[in-house]
Amino acid sequence: MPDGNYWNQYRRITTRAFWHNYNGGMYFITICTKDKEHYFGEIADGIMNLSEVGECLHEQFTKTPEIRADMNVEIPLFVIMPNHVHLIIIIGNNQYNTKICSDAMHCVATTNDKPINKFAPQSKNLASIIRGIKISTTMFARKNGIIFAWQPRFYDHIIRDSAEMNDIA
Repeated sequence: MPDGNYWNQYRRITTRAFWHNYNGGMYFITICTKDKEHYFGEIADGIMNLSEVGECLHEQFTKTPEIRADMNVEIPLFVIMPNHVHLIIIIGNNQYNTKICSDAMHCVATTNDKPINKFAPQSKNLASIIRGIKISTTMFARKNGIIFAWQPRFYDHIIRDSAEMNDIA
């Protein structure tokens, strides 16, 4: 084990639930721009007027379920604000998770033979969906010479039942 301060200097503590693997379920997500810059547009007279980057982000939310059809992803609600976005992502039963779901709110794990939240590249789970949305939006901005940056990470809340879903919506 390395000595001194270097060991913990670049180490990030996860905010994710250690008991959940994020490959199925319902999530309330918030993603912010770097330094809370208004990259997605501005609000005028109570209406959000999207910038080019905001339009691209909107398109990412509408395309993601189609792009990730193998994951059974839904994004039923999202709100784009000038410097952040709120969305609900539902990951239903699919070939990459081991859940039996009658619907997205009543998933039951059938096996638990894999470690939960093992440190490794994330794929086919919530983090990979968010990463894809962020990368696509960033690539659009770079391709079009638009200054843009995301805040690292994102905030998530695991939605546990329909009452909680209704409160968030």
